Amino acid sequence: MFGPLGLSLAPVIKANRGIYRWIKPFANWYVNVAGYRKLGLRYDDLLVEERDDVQRALGRLTDREAYDRSFRFKRASQASVMHVDLPKDQWTKPAEDVRYLQPHVESVAKEDNERRVWDTMAVERKK
Repeated sequence: MFGPLGLSLAPVIKANRGIYRWIKPFANWYVNVAGYRKLGLRYDDLLVEERDDVQRALGRLTDREAYDRSFRFKRASQASVMHVDLPKDQWTKPAEDVRYLQPHVESVAKEDNERRVWDTMAVERKK
C-alpha cells in the first residue's frame, strides 16, 4: 500500500507537473505490463484479502460493489483457466479503474489508530 515508512510519493508527484509528465508514461506502461486490466480487474481487486483491515473494509462495500467485485473475480478466473485474456472490449478501461476499496481501508486504519490512542490514554482521578 505505502512505502516502508508508511509514506507515499504520489501526492508529491501529482503536485509537480514536470515530474508527473515524466512519470505518467512509465506508470501507464507498468499497468499494461501488470495485466490485471486485461482480465477485467481493478487495482483495488489486487489488495491482499487476508489482512484484517482489508477484510473489515470489504464488509463495508455496498451490495452492488461486492457483487461487481465477485463478478470480476469469476470472469478473471475463467479467463485464467482458459489461458486467454478477455476480449479487448471487456478490458478495464483506465477511467473505470477507480479506487473503490482504498477509502474504506484508510477509514479502517484511521479508526484503528484512534482506538489505539484512546485505549492507551491514562485517566487520572481528580483529588
